Amino acid sequence: MDVTLYKLDGKGSGSVTLPAVFSGEYRKDLLMRALLAEQSMNYQPQAHSLMAGLNTTAVYVGRYDASWRRGRHMGVAIRPRQALGGGAQGDVRRIPSATKGRRAHPHKLEKRIVENINRKEYIRALESAIAGCAMADLVKSGHPFGGNALPIVVDDGIEKVAKTRELLKVLRALGLEQEMERSRKPSRRKGLKRSSVQRRFRKNVLIIADSADRISRACRNIPGLDFSDLPSLTIGKLAPGAAPRITIWSESAVRNVEKAIAGARMGIKG
Repeated sequence: MDVTLYKLDGKGSGSVTLPAVFSGEYRKDLLMRALLAEQSMNYQPQAHSLMAGLNTTAVYVGRYDASWRRGRHMGVAIRPRQALGGGAQGDVRRIPSATKGRRAHPHKLEKRIVENINRKEYIRALESAIAGCAMADLVKSGHPFGGNALPIVVDDGIEKVAKTRELLKVLRALGLEQEMERSRKPSRRKGLKRSSVQRRFRKNVLIIADSADRISRACRNIPGLDFSDLPSLTIGKLAPGAAPRITIWSESAVRNVEKAIAGARMGIKG
């Protein structure tokens, strides 16, 4: 499949042949499975201290063989109590129902929170996400984009753009001005506190380059615009929520995409 190769001013300068991965099958079920597995790699394990609620002098005094401070037949609960002087009964400690006692069912480090997926299955899902980004009808169902055919391939000059204002000119020339305007107003959601407001910007456009050292500085101040180089390409960037997005590829990225996919491994990626 051949698509138009654009220059930075938005004018065509020939055509480029897309690899076979862009003509693959789009499977949303496989994308959802791989996306959940990918997101689980960023979960932070939570656990309490093993001695939480147990750092006390309380001992269990209700044993049958306890001849001193046995606690049986005294009208009080047979529970671990603080060891006070003179054989007095202290407060109950250590058990979950006691004040300053341990937690009933604490978080444990040995809990498995990572959703594993086979490597070949993950690569197949990554190929499905790339194929979905090339389906104009599928992408335009969530992005009212009426411009060029998808995916948009630009010459390697886009990888050398390091200024935000220069990149905005390129996006306008490619007919993406309306898409970028949709991302300027974030959706607001009230947080846990009165003064806390969660802001979420719509993810519209993704720029994929063979080397994103310079263009990453131009992208970071534009809401709704993400960037990625080939080694760090993930399903979460290509299809957030398993919905393909508008992608802009550099010419070198299109040529090397199949080689990068063959060596892809799921891990903690930004």
